[in-house]
Amino acid sequence: MSDYIEIRVTTSHADQASKICSAVVTKRLAACAQVIGPITSTYWWAGEVRQAEEWLVLMKTTADRFEDLATCVRELHSYEVPEIVAVPIVLGTPDYLEWIRRETAPERDE
Repeated sequence: MSDYIEIRVTTSHADQASKICSAVVTKRLAACAQVIGPITSTYWWAGEVRQAEEWLVLMKTTADRFEDLATCVRELHSYEVPEIVAVPIVLGTPDYLEWIRRETAPERDE
């Protein structure tokens, strides 16, 4: 498993996406977070295909911060089953990866 990951979360409102970004970065659970949107999502829910406008949140962190970050997202998220998935960062420049590690180190928590 990769030491570095990008976590993806979708939300139904831009302000909720922004609150999630601020919370995870402030708590040093992610080194950075970006919001992309609006996007259109098509998915199964409650036995039917639905389509909705959403905002995509991308967060860069380390694998060992995933559980704490997921807990933080769930506390702020309105969905019953929010999308919280991690994608490994297979390659990155050494200075960028070191920055992620340094900015998300648990000893830096405030």
